Amino acid sequence: MLLSVNLFMSLDGVSQAPGGPDEDTRGSFTNGGWLMSVWDEGCGQAVSRWFDNCGALLLGRYTYDTFASYWPKITDPDDPVSGLINNNQKYVVISSPVGDAWAETTTVLGDDFLDEIARLKGVSDSKELQVHGSIQLARTLHQEGMVDLYRFLVVPVTIGPGFGIFDQGGPTYSMRVVHGVVTQNGIYDVEMTPQAFEGRKTVAIDDGKEVVIETEQKAPDA
Repeated sequence: MLLSVNLFMSLDGVSQAPGGPDEDTRGSFTNGGWLMSVWDEGCGQAVSRWFDNCGALLLGRYTYDTFASYWPKITDPDDPVSGLINNNQKYVVISSPVGDAWAETTTVLGDDFLDEIARLKGVSDSKELQVHGSIQLARTLHQEGMVDLYRFLVVPVTIGPGFGIFDQGGPTYSMRVVHGVVTQNGIYDVEMTPQAFEGRKTVAIDDGKEVVIETEQKAPDA
C-alpha cells in the first residue's frame, strides 16, 4: 500500500488545529480554526478526492480521539467522508487502550509501530494507507523517509509557532507535483511524490551570458 500524508497547511507550514480554537491547544497554541474562514467548494472537492483513495487510516492518538468524538455522530448517508472514516480499518499508534467508538475497526500499533507500518506498506493493495492530521506521526514518518505521497491544502495565511510536518527536518527530496490547482479562495491543492534530490546548481557567467551549471559536490569529511 502507498502511504500518503494528507494535511491542511498554513503558508508558514503549520498544520495544527485548522478546524477550531479548541481542536488542539498543545504548546499553548491559540490560533486554531485558521482554515475555516477561507474554506471553499474546491477544498471539499479535494478532501473527497483524497478519501476516494483511502484503503485504511493511520492515525496518532490525539487525532484518533478527536475523530472518534466527532465522526460517529455524522450519520448522513450522503456524506462520503463520514462513511469512509467510520467504516474503514483504522490503525492507531498508541500505548494505551482506545475507547469503544470504533472498536471493531481499530488495530493498535505499539512500540514497534514503524516496523508494523512498513509491513502494512508491503501489502498489495490499490488503495492507500492514509495519515490525516496526526501531525507528530506524520512528521516522524517524513523523517524516516516512509511517505510515498504528500497531499496538502496550502492556505494563504501565516500562523506563527505551531506543529508542522517539516519543522524538525527530514530527508532531502525533489518533489514531483502530480496534481496542483488553486481553489476559488486561493488555496493550493497539491499532491507530490518524493524523488531523489537532483543535485545542486548555480548561476554562472559564460561568454557574457547567465547560465545555470552543476556545482561540484564536496566529499564528506573523513
